Amino acid sequence: MTKRIFVTATNTDIGKTYTTKLLLKEFASRALRVGVIKLIETGVDAKAFDGEELLTCIKELNHEFKELHVEDIVPIVYKLPAAPFVASNNTKLDLKKIDEAIEKLERLCDVLIIEGAGGLYVPIDEKYMMIDMITHLRARALLVTHCSLGCINDTLLSKKALEDKNISHVVAFNCKDNNDSFKVVSEPYFIQTGFGVLKVSENIDTICDVLYNN
Repeated sequence: MTKRIFVTATNTDIGKTYTTKLLLKEFASRALRVGVIKLIETGVDAKAFDGEELLTCIKELNHEFKELHVEDIVPIVYKLPAAPFVASNNTKLDLKKIDEAIEKLERLCDVLIIEGAGGLYVPIDEKYMMIDMITHLRARALLVTHCSLGCINDTLLSKKALEDKNISHVVAFNCKDNNDSFKVVSEPYFIQTGFGVLKVSENIDTICDVLYNN
């Protein structure tokens, strides 16, 4: 059975696509057939930029994806760069379309990385938030968080949201070049409380181990 890993984040522009690509490369290095899907992409005018980036990556790692197009890995797109609820004018989510897209891709892979949009409580329609997709798809979550000031609050809030819905998850910190203050102003809290700090760029192998084996 294909392993499903849902990449979510504490907000938008945290590094989900960057992290997804690292996961794909690490799992592929272990002789696993990897696959990827981005359920919904907004801000798509002529081109789904995240989708195209992921498609280029996956074609290099799994030849079974070589004949696929961006529409195969990004089943739902909207032009307005906003939450899907707003971008779609509150159009009812087509779960069947998502399920069918995943079913098609899972025939080609052992591990499917599912990338969400925005954070956990981004509204998709009147019924569903992004966090509900993790439960619906019976996936394990990777919560990508940032290393800027405020990451303690953002990380703990998102982690609690996952715990409240009994979603199995791993937390990973995506520290960017301008996040030098993390070691002084935020990391001490996580270390001293036994939270455990896994960094996307440094610990992707450990992150993959935990996601795949637990």
